[in-house]
Amino acid sequence: MNLADLKPYLAFGLLALLLLWETVAPFLVFPEGRARLVHGLRNVLLGVGNGLFTAFAFAGIWWFTAETSAKHGIGLLHWLSWSAVTEGILAVLLLDLWTYAWHRLNHRLTFLWRFHRVHHSDPHMDVTTANRFHLGEIVLSSVLRIPLIFLLGIQLEQLAIYEMLMFAVVQFHHANISLGSRGDRVLSWFIVTPFMHKVHHSRYQPETDSNYASFLSVWDRLFRSFRRSDDPASLRLGLDEFSDARSQTLAGMLATPLASKPRPHDSP
Repeated sequence: MNLADLKPYLAFGLLALLLLWETVAPFLVFPEGRARLVHGLRNVLLGVGNGLFTAFAFAGIWWFTAETSAKHGIGLLHWLSWSAVTEGILAVLLLDLWTYAWHRLNHRLTFLWRFHRVHHSDPHMDVTTANRFHLGEIVLSSVLRIPLIFLLGIQLEQLAIYEMLMFAVVQFHHANISLGSRGDRVLSWFIVTPFMHKVHHSRYQPETDSNYASFLSVWDRLFRSFRRSDDPASLRLGLDEFSDARSQTLAGMLATPLASKPRPHDSP
């Protein structure tokens, strides 16, 4: 069994662990019982659907691209004569830098934001929100990954390692949990943390347009998009323009890119 095959098991294992943590010691008080179950199922269904589509539509293309790049010695990592470990670390860094740039573009370009706001429209952010992305955003990012793999000379093993590390941290920082102010602050020097990412999911646009990193937090500090909240419990999560009940249904989430609703520029 290779790393790509292990990813679903690790993802669901971590999801179960964080769901338990949220249940025993939630940071924010969200609806419980059936409402929580429906909310979580909707988000997870989106994620499972996106994952299956990606596996069938793009996994083969990524494999062919990586093999072609290696065969012809094309791509940055194929031009280096470094050890496999060093090249693997560089591959993770480059992939994470691209993820940061792509995420930031999703907030800057109106067309991309139409899809990305599905993720931000969740008013009850928890670990299941890590799965809540519109298929359109997944397709666009998957297409752009093809030239990225080719030009960087990424191997599929390196991509699988990065995706496992990244998605583990993504689930962690979306979870409705707390490490305490000091613990969160210390860990946020290395990876994205729950308090750090809650700022990104704030309804106040200057906070929404900050903290774009998904795995390593260094990019936000390096590119000056880092922002901290002294009271993360006071943040209002979600998007005002998609706070109605219909927008939270599966049909509503899938139709979100079609809605012509400008982003409000209100105060926090």
